[in-house]
Amino acid sequence: MLAIIRTNLLRRSARTALTASGIALGVATIVALLSFTQGLKQTAAGFIHLGGSDLGVFQADVSELTASVLPQSLAGRLESRPQIARATPLLLIVEGVKADPAAVLFGVEPDGFFAHGLVLTEGARPRSWSGETLLGDRLAARLGVRPGARLSFSGRSFLVAGVYHSGILFEDSGAVLSLVEAQRLASRPGEATDIVVELAPGVSAAAARRVITAGFPGTQVVSDPQQALRAGANGTLISKAALVIVAIALIVGAISVTNTMAMSILERQRELGLLSTVGWPPARVAALILGEGVAVSLLGAAAGLLVGVIGGGLLVRALGVSSYVSPAVTAWGLGRGLLVGVAIGVLGGIYPAWRVTRMTPLRALSGT
Repeated sequence: MLAIIRTNLLRRSARTALTASGIALGVATIVALLSFTQGLKQTAAGFIHLGGSDLGVFQADVSELTASVLPQSLAGRLESRPQIARATPLLLIVEGVKADPAAVLFGVEPDGFFAHGLVLTEGARPRSWSGETLLGDRLAARLGVRPGARLSFSGRSFLVAGVYHSGILFEDSGAVLSLVEAQRLASRPGEATDIVVELAPGVSAAAARRVITAGFPGTQVVSDPQQALRAGANGTLISKAALVIVAIALIVGAISVTNTMAMSILERQRELGLLSTVGWPPARVAALILGEGVAVSLLGAAAGLLVGVIGGGLLVRALGVSSYVSPAVTAWGLGRGLLVGVAIGVLGGIYPAWRVTRMTPLRALSGT
């Protein structure tokens, strides 16, 4: 039967290619969106644990965590709690790097654990932090900048003192300067975006969250990627969009396969009737039609997986958002794309296969 399926698909190669292309587009979109969602989770995890922190404290009820506004003094008040070992404020400036608008500026306290935890790969730490900056290795590589060069941040020139690596995409794609300098650039004296926290030994994130939210009204504590995605509208929108795309791909793909298989039955009535007269039972003829539908869908799904993996990375680079998210392709993401392709073939082949079982050999041979 497999040989017959292969022959029938090759006989109508143009129609097979067009149907498979439509399925490939839907599967590619699914794979790309799922990889973006996974990449967002990884970015969110890095965003929460900036500087090796255990959790982050943000303003409550903000649409995006980067829009949070907190008083800088909150760090000292948090450190006074026995559950917290250390706390340091961070001010995030988006689109502050003229040479790379996707990069993020981190304003940090020079004596805070965030600054001390940066591992330098080139250069040295700023001596005074006045007019000096450190670059993440990803940003330095993109810009082709080394220590001793100068960069413009929000219209001001800064000397690159060194290059660091932290292993966190969000952090390594940005630049670090003193909190005072960042507050001047953003015209936000005494303010921070969030407070990153290291917990005391033996204290769980859940216990610390209860203490902080109860003691500091108007704040929210984020300690895992799912919380960060829920707090941000973009992550939620992409997750919902993935579900919508899956549904649309199933519906449109199934209709396309149904139409292709129905046209195939009309064109091959005599052939199918002949198979019936030589002893093929209706169930076997139906299995042939269903198998052709699944085969077309598998071809489309295979192409879609390849396009989704390659296209996702190209799209991120084309849009210039590689500093925020890097598509993360997982086996489960590819598996879901393949499952959608198989489901399209099965759903699209059900009606044509059923129609074949209703045809009598005499009527099929007569072509009526």
